[in-house]
Amino acid sequence: MFLAQKLLGGLVNVIGNIDPSQFIPSEPPPPRRPAVYAEQNESDEERQFRKVFQQLAGDDMEVSPAELMNILNRIISRHADLKTDGFSIESCRSMVAVMDSDSTGKLGFHEFKHLWNNVKKWQGVYKSYDTDGSGLISAQELPKAFTAAGFPLNDQLFQMIIRRYSDENGNMDFDNYIGCLVRLDAMCRAFKTLDKDNNGTIKVNVQEWLQLTMYS
Repeated sequence: MFLAQKLLGGLVNVIGNIDPSQFIPSEPPPPRRPAVYAEQNESDEERQFRKVFQQLAGDDMEVSPAELMNILNRIISRHADLKTDGFSIESCRSMVAVMDSDSTGKLGFHEFKHLWNNVKKWQGVYKSYDTDGSGLISAQELPKAFTAAGFPLNDQLFQMIIRRYSDENGNMDFDNYIGCLVRLDAMCRAFKTLDKDNNGTIKVNVQEWLQLTMYS
């Protein structure tokens, strides 16, 4: 019990030193709408993207973790300037979980489009902060890379992320950078949704806490 209290106390101290208003999570994907509504109200760009999505997702028009892994790995295989071991199935399960707003276990059109746009945006950040052209972002380059993505981290949280997502030298490759940001973005959006008074604090019961943390 003492160790658990110490661990939770340390975690609260780390989080407590963060100002949530400094984080700029992306807007959540819009709710799923009937296909008829989509056909009548989508822009030409969205219609084109929907055609691409249909080819990627198949007949069920949803992307599973395995399909997401294949899509992302196919894309990054064309970018020799991005150092990566490839997106693992576990990483893709986590990304689907935090983006899965309707709890189907897969990504629908708007959820996938939201993720796709973020990956493109963060890929640009990643490449611009890989100043030595190594294909990796070093520990020295990472703080600015997270800030540019909308997430200024205090030193304690940054060190926790380094231990979780970087290699033994503190370098972060592309798939870990994207996986970390997808999770960070989703958790910040969840926090802002629960922070009804916009005062930087939330109150959750154990059931809500488990639902928030276990399926992510």
